[in-house]
Amino acid sequence: MDIFDILSLVSGLSLFLFGMNLMGQALERRAGGKLRSLIGKLTTNKAAGLLTGLGVTAVIQSSSATTVMVVGFVNSGLMTLKQAINVIMGANIGTTVTAWILSLSGIESDNLFVQLLKPSSFTPVLALIGIILYMFCKDSRKKDSGTILLGFTVLMFGMETMTDAVSGLANIPEFQNLFLLFKNPVLGVLAGAVLTAIIQSSSASVGILQALAITGQVSYSAAIPIIMGQNIGTCITAMLSSVGANKNAKRAALVHLSFNIIGTVILTGLFCLLQTIFRPAIFNHNATLFGIAVVHSAFNILCTVLMLPLSGALEKFVNIIVPDAKTQEVTPILDERLFATPSSVAEDYAKKYSLKSL
Repeated sequence: MDIFDILSLVSGLSLFLFGMNLMGQALERRAGGKLRSLIGKLTTNKAAGLLTGLGVTAVIQSSSATTVMVVGFVNSGLMTLKQAINVIMGANIGTTVTAWILSLSGIESDNLFVQLLKPSSFTPVLALIGIILYMFCKDSRKKDSGTILLGFTVLMFGMETMTDAVSGLANIPEFQNLFLLFKNPVLGVLAGAVLTAIIQSSSASVGILQALAITGQVSYSAAIPIIMGQNIGTCITAMLSSVGANKNAKRAALVHLSFNIIGTVILTGLFCLLQTIFRPAIFNHNATLFGIAVVHSAFNILCTVLMLPLSGALEKFVNIIVPDAKTQEVTPILDERLFATPSSVAEDYAKKYSLKSL
């Protein structure tokens, strides 16, 4: 791997992140009109909140964006902390959609229909449709639809660029030794957390891992701890978003962090137990794009299954960590985190507090 491969890797990662951000923002704008009614239907019912978080995150493909949105809603009084906890848990499952889409790149078959399922086969068509909608349509909704398709195309092109750039690593012993280190669960979790905290996207972090897995040097025993750590690293965005917010908003961000840390600790312990006592042969197999998507989904679903019954205890825990102030907090006029959401949300907030203007 020479300097040109490194530059290709960096450019591929840049395109991947840009495409994901572009697509996520356009999806949020496109689906934004329905967001108000979606939030309006939120209740203290755990299943409703869970499905809401899952659905919103599956649409905008970013648990960080969903959680930041939730922090803003809690800060502005549009959502209670109890509602936020369930939505945050659902968001962790919804973020796995990206890994499943990227796993299609690993499809290998001579069958024409199966080959058409590969992103490299249909992204050129999506790019053509996207540029036509973006450049020649005046309607903002059609332009957003075009931006979504273009964002997805850029994302997949970035993924392919990263994959090509790291293909030469398969023959480098040092690269193999690096992933042997990550078989240590603690080091793997730390690596996943740090990488995800830096790029602030667990979906992108999983995409990088999937690109590296194509080299054939990433085993499941190394990939699983890294995936676990990625869920901790993605909390950095919500924590930063809660700076300057009220107590409940800080608690919502802390719920996201606590949920992922507790889930990771429990499942890492279970992983170590399985590795020590049973030593499943699959742990030593090379991870595939599809396998990483399965592990990512399974981990997030298991975390939610474990923590959902404890949502009440989690709420009490964050209330203890962030206690109420002696003086009652004044709800801000309009939280700046709502600026990126549909205007209807802000309008509802204004009506709720009888504000004359925004």
